[in-house]
Parts: sequence; C-alpha cells; structure tokens
Amino acid sequence: MNDVQSRADERQVDLQQVGIRRVELPWHIAGHDGSVQVTTAMAHLAVDLPADLKGTHMSRLVEVLEAWKDRPLTPAVVGDMLRATRVRLEASRAHLGITFTYFKEKAAPVSGQRSTMGYACGVEATISGDNHVDMTLAVNVPITTVCPCSKEISVAGAHNQRAWLRLRVQFVDGASMTFEEMIAAGETLGSCEIYPLVKRADEKYVTERGYFNPKFVEDVVRDAVVWLRGDARVRWFRAECEADESIHLHNAYAAQEEGEAPPPR
Repeated sequence: MNDVQSRADERQVDLQQVGIRRVELPWHIAGHDGSVQVTTAMAHLAVDLPADLKGTHMSRLVEVLEAWKDRPLTPAVVGDMLRATRVRLEASRAHLGITFTYFKEKAAPVSGQRSTMGYACGVEATISGDNHVDMTLAVNVPITTVCPCSKEISVAGAHNQRAWLRLRVQFVDGASMTFEEMIAAGETLGSCEIYPLVKRADEKYVTERGYFNPKFVEDVVRDAVVWLRGDARVRWFRAECEADESIHLHNAYAAQEEGEAPPPR
C-alpha cells in the first residue's frame, strides 16, 4: 500500500508539533508511597516533522500511548516514554501532555473520618534532540478563602467561597516533587482546606479556621510565591488563585510567574 505520509513535500516548512489530542485512556499513576492508582487521563502526543516529509504516522502515536498507559506515571517514566516516541516516529523532538484526576484519602480535621478527594493534575514534557527532557507538573488545589475586608467591616460573619490554587512548576535537572507534596503544600495556603466529608465538629473547625485566617486571592498567591521561591528544586513556576466569589457574579484572581523557563527546543 502507498505510504502517503512518507512522500516528499515541496513547500520546505518544518513543523514543530504534529500529533494527536484528546486521547482518553485509563492510566496508571504512581503515588508518593509506592502505591499505584488507575484513573482516567486525557493525553496528547506529538513530534516534529521535517520539511521534506508530507506527514507523520499518527497511528504510531496511538500505539505509544497504548504501550505506556499501564506503566505507573513518574518523571522517569515520562522521560522514557518520550525517548521511545522519538525512536518510534524517527523524530528529533517529542511532546507529551497528560491531564488526570489524582485521588487521595483525607481525614476530617476533628472526627478523623476518612474519605476520598480528587485533584486535577497534569504533566507537560518535551524531549529534544540531545535527549534532554523539560517537564512541568501541574496541580489544581481547591481551598476556601474568607474575605479580610468583609470580616473587617462586618459586625458578624464574613463572606467566604471556594477558590482554586493552580500551580505549574518546572524543576532543576534531577529534581522533582510528588503530586502529593504539591497538593499538601497548596492546601495550607488558603483560609482553610476543603474536606469531602465533615461531621458537625469538623464543620465548626472549618468555619472558625477560615474566619480567623482570612485571605484575599492576593494573599494566597503571595504565600505560594514565598514557598516556591524558597525551594531550591524549583526553576520556574506559575501560581494562580481564582475565587468563585459568593457575593459577586464575577470571580477574583491573582497570578504570578517567576523563574527561568527553558527555551523552545
């Protein structure tokens, strides 16, 4: 059968990424303690395309995802997967993105009752011709924020709402964090953590904890910046907090990006 993708292309235009997106698969994710959980992931995988080729072999990218979805995801496995992609597609560069829900068990703050909570997480990684891998880990941490201004001007109470702390972090060579570590640190930065299961004693704790620890979205992001600036493993980060405001139709947000992101390869 004719291989149209391998035919020559006369326009002489290199393409940086050619591949597949929105591939939904069950994926194995490695936990911080050596455990493995299976979750639903959305993946994209791409390679560069030389100017003299008409197209890439998309089916081979699907084959790569199928071959690696059962191997517990870690930074090392991501690097190995990208190297395998380069070989399979005979490419100079390869790019992988995976988003998924990471589940962890949480204990309520007073009753200690345990329940399961999911966090939106992700990995973005690119491998270049020298086999160097640039990787970004992402977590979306739900928190609560209590408005300091509302508390200051009110005789009783203060408006509070669910907020989202979104972190994207790149690390110096040879370093990383676990998703658990990023989530646990992020949960300390709001007015209070969110728990999937609370009894009355827990609800009292959460209400009072938030009230006595009011924070603007600006406060949350500044605390995230202080934490990430102080971690020697971090090369670059973006921290954003967005609050689903309870007394406004609009949301409030703040964001900060710092560090040296790697140049395109």
